[in-house]
Amino acid sequence: MQPSDKALVPFVSVDHMMQLVHRVGLAEMIRRIAEAIEEDFRRWESFDKTPRVAAHSPVGVIELMPTANDTLYAFKYVNGHPKNTSEGLQTVTAFGLLADMDTGYPVLLSEMTLLTALRTAAMSAVAAKHLAPEGATTMAMIGNGAQAEFQSIAMQAICGITTVRLYDKDPDATVKCAANLAATGLSVFACNSAEEAIEGAQILTTCTADKQYATILTDNMVGSGVHINAIGGDCPGKTELAAAILHRSSIFVEYPPQTRIEGEIQQLDADHPVTELWQVIAGTAAGRRDAREITLFDSVGFAIEDFSALRVVHDLTRETGLNLPLDLLADPDNPRDLYGMLMRAAG
Repeated sequence: MQPSDKALVPFVSVDHMMQLVHRVGLAEMIRRIAEAIEEDFRRWESFDKTPRVAAHSPVGVIELMPTANDTLYAFKYVNGHPKNTSEGLQTVTAFGLLADMDTGYPVLLSEMTLLTALRTAAMSAVAAKHLAPEGATTMAMIGNGAQAEFQSIAMQAICGITTVRLYDKDPDATVKCAANLAATGLSVFACNSAEEAIEGAQILTTCTADKQYATILTDNMVGSGVHINAIGGDCPGKTELAAAILHRSSIFVEYPPQTRIEGEIQQLDADHPVTELWQVIAGTAAGRRDAREITLFDSVGFAIEDFSALRVVHDLTRETGLNLPLDLLADPDNPRDLYGMLMRAAG
């Protein structure tokens, strides 16, 4: 029995995703996702929103991240297991689904390990676009794992960064990152400490994965007039910044009910004032107010960003045909006769 068209759902494999990125161009792919994020953040109030559903273990976390507007539903499955790299595995893996709200039928199933890296980089660049000091040219990239190159290229493409200063406690990670960025046109400097990396940088990006309270940036390391993207693997009990930095910063977040549990602001009182980034993008709240201000994007990742990224991929699959039709949905001749469909398959 051959599946009908109604049974088939476009599936974007890792290979398809890589082909899509190379077809479009990496920087352009990140720009398209960033534009989609800004579009969806401007209509933030039209989305169903909930903190992600998380299953924690002593070594990691598995999460489901759902959201929907009046036409489309999306969810992402994603894990975060920092110990995986020592076993030759990715710290983060993911896949996601986009569905039609009118019928409930999926319209796209996609890998999201690569796509999450792209949308995280796009989101960081969107935040810096709206919050970083004017004319910023240099970023400190602290944590040089799987996300570092994507962050650097996104900042170059969207914010005009020309210089990246790298640091990781694992020197091999910095060597890897510097080699990967060598042909991008960025000036890349490998540093021996976080303190060295932030010298002269207007944007400070922390992207570390250890599942524990940590102080990647101490209070005395952060001067006035910088923007911080704190994007490390977030969960309860995991931080990267000294609490004193938060008290000196104007803090911007995605979705407060989630960020107060998982972000840097879990260190603060539950009523500590924060600004939702969507309001800045929509023009209803101020971003950076003066040149000496410290702005902090306390990023934990939110489902609407994945929704935006899946929208971009869905459009590209229709343009390029880069997908595999997956026999995912039962489609009996009579919608009320699923049993009959099963029995006929025996013959």
